Amino acid sequence: MGTPEFAVPALNALVAAGHEVVCAYTQPPRPGGRRGQELTPTPVHRAAQALGIPVRHPVSLKGAEDQAEFSALNADVAIVAAYGLILTPAVLAAPRFGCLNLHASLLPRWRGAAPVQRAILAGDEETGVTIMQMEAGLDTGPMLAKVRTPLDRKTAGELTAELADLGARLMIDVLADSTAYPPMRQPEQGVTYAAKIAKTEARIDWTRSAGEVERQVRAFAPAPGAFSELDGERCKVLAAEIVRDDGLPGTILDDRLTIACGSGAVRPTLVQRAGRPAMTTEDLLRGWAIPQGKRLI
Repeated sequence: MGTPEFAVPALNALVAAGHEVVCAYTQPPRPGGRRGQELTPTPVHRAAQALGIPVRHPVSLKGAEDQAEFSALNADVAIVAAYGLILTPAVLAAPRFGCLNLHASLLPRWRGAAPVQRAILAGDEETGVTIMQMEAGLDTGPMLAKVRTPLDRKTAGELTAELADLGARLMIDVLADSTAYPPMRQPEQGVTYAAKIAKTEARIDWTRSAGEVERQVRAFAPAPGAFSELDGERCKVLAAEIVRDDGLPGTILDDRLTIACGSGAVRPTLVQRAGRPAMTTEDLLRGWAIPQGKRLI
């Protein structure tokens, strides 16, 4: 049970390990394509089809008919990774060994929808994946296993891909010998919630410190992309480095597009103008003369 690219490595790993995947549950196809009108199946949907696995994409699992269909699979266990639908008590109880969730954080830190982005924004030094026995609460179930990784200067895209692979391998280990991973209750201390990312959070606040702005850039790369506006045009900053400089927040300080923050400054290294592909800052400046002293908002 999963939807985005994050869940695909787990599905592939289950098949490669010889498990019989009786069905794949995912979100319904959404409008997409170049015109935004074609129904586009999710990454899990496409991966399951390629593997010859039956796919279901109910809008909800709250109905009695959908719950009965799920129960009729007679599954031993349900593997859940960023599925996006609430699992009702009837669904949670249907598999013989319940539902195991692959969550992209070191629980109980960053329960919720956006653990990768929140960890980066908060400046965490490490994060990881937790395999959890699901229950009715939001990511509150007993933990079976964890794997850790440093954040370093990884973007959300890079970190999500890494955690997906780490989690897939860990899930296979847990399924291979469940007795080696006894459930452990989550501690009451250290609980934080990773709220869903709002679109407004991607706008760069130049009054923040250079470190905070650089983390904001990484947290929203490659999507939706941290952005600012210059001369009425929105421009995304997809990568940036911290530099030692100062000035009025949002002001361009030199001919290399160094931008002043509340304290310190950042220099974008990968940017994207509206309607154009991503490019290096050097390429941007060849086609767009941005003089020192201009200010971004």
